[in-house]
Amino acid sequence: MTETAQLAVVGAGPGGYTAAFLAADLGLAVTLIDEAPRPGGVCLHRGCMPSKALLHAARVVTDARAAAAWGVSFGEPVVDAARLRAWKDEVVAKLTGGLALLSKQRGVTYVQGRASFEDERTLRVAPAGAGAGDAGAGDAGRTIAFEHALLATGSRPARPAALSLADPRVLDSTRALDVERVPASLLVIGGGYIGLELGTVYAALGSAVTIVEMAGGLLPGADADLVRVLARRLAKTMRAVHLRTSVTGLAAGADGIRATLEPAGGDPRTERFDQVLVAVGRVPNSDAAGLERTRVERDGRGFVRVDGQRRTAEPSIFAVGDVAGGPLLAHKAFAEARVAVDAIAGNRASFAPRAVPAVVFTDPEVAWCGLTEAEAAASGRVVRVARFPWGASGRALTLDRPEGVTKLVLEPGSGHVLGVGLAGAGAGELIAEGVVAVEEGLTAARLAGAIHPHPTLSETLAEAAEVFFGRATHVHRPRRR
Repeated sequence: MTETAQLAVVGAGPGGYTAAFLAADLGLAVTLIDEAPRPGGVCLHRGCMPSKALLHAARVVTDARAAAAWGVSFGEPVVDAARLRAWKDEVVAKLTGGLALLSKQRGVTYVQGRASFEDERTLRVAPAGAGAGDAGAGDAGRTIAFEHALLATGSRPARPAALSLADPRVLDSTRALDVERVPASLLVIGGGYIGLELGTVYAALGSAVTIVEMAGGLLPGADADLVRVLARRLAKTMRAVHLRTSVTGLAAGADGIRATLEPAGGDPRTERFDQVLVAVGRVPNSDAAGLERTRVERDGRGFVRVDGQRRTAEPSIFAVGDVAGGPLLAHKAFAEARVAVDAIAGNRASFAPRAVPAVVFTDPEVAWCGLTEAEAAASGRVVRVARFPWGASGRALTLDRPEGVTKLVLEPGSGHVLGVGLAGAGAGELIAEGVVAVEEGLTAARLAGAIHPHPTLSETLAEAAEVFFGRATHVHRPRRR
């Protein structure tokens, strides 16, 4: 028997469940399909949320060690990996359980299984092999006829052939989040945000962490001023950071994993590690079965091509989130899902943000949005840059975290805020004000004129704006003519 849905959503991650919930709120009959027994996708089950829980634990350990310098001593923290893993799993269970309840309250039909396209209007759902007991478990063998479908299948860790050694001591980001143990030594291959975040966790828990990155700097593509702040901290907390270096091979041994490290222009060398984390990026889950039976197109990297409404080349099928390319960020998927559902509902909508914030939850955090100084230079655009060092922030000093910076990229004449960057403790919370400034076209004068509470780190945004005018209170930065 064929079931019907006005909207069938394939993938229950941030983009998928947001689309399903909004469409249900608008009165559409919605079916949400995923292989997991509960909604949440990679972000909740194996990504954003478990990693942030572990990063919080890592920050507590770091603060406990640092407190001795303030005259408060707790002794050396003792890490119980099993209990830490259980607490992380409890956080995930609460979040996914909440989504399952919200799905039920909205009348969304949740189907656990693997979806494949029969054609541009029909899906077939096969068993996912999940355990029973959770909402949606056991749903299989369904045929769903839909008016519209939304593809939100996300992405998965990339694993180059040279790094595909089949050994339990070689981890991807999913396995690393399980914290099966805290290895004495850990090699992190990849200096992007995933590698650095997980490297931060394991270093705080007691591992001697070595980071290897092919590019000439960490966080390729991020603002150099912000990365510099993080790099100085990592030089103290990591055993080693190797730039312009490739890992060309992995070999299993009785005493660990031997990695061949090859610096650019240098001779290869072999080092031994207890565990290796491969964090060299992600690839889209765009290989949905039967997609070739539709007109959906993919680019050279496998991302699904979409227009401003997130519609694919097949008019009845939309795509959002990681599978549709762009920044692979949950909040980008949230925003895209709202645009797609509005378009499906017949409302005018287009995905054209001025600023999609990015946050790297390392210690210290790095966050930015809008135009970067490097992007302006690459395009030949003339900009003014205003920086406020956190060493001049009273709040940063009271936190014993003065190694930060707040940076504004501004239009020279008008002072319009084109981009914002922050590096320092809590930067991820502060960037939201920068997003509003860029999206709303605020000027440095408006930002400086808004009264910020004292003493807070948020003041650094206003003080950076004052630097633009050469009248910052807590630093002397005369405006250059």
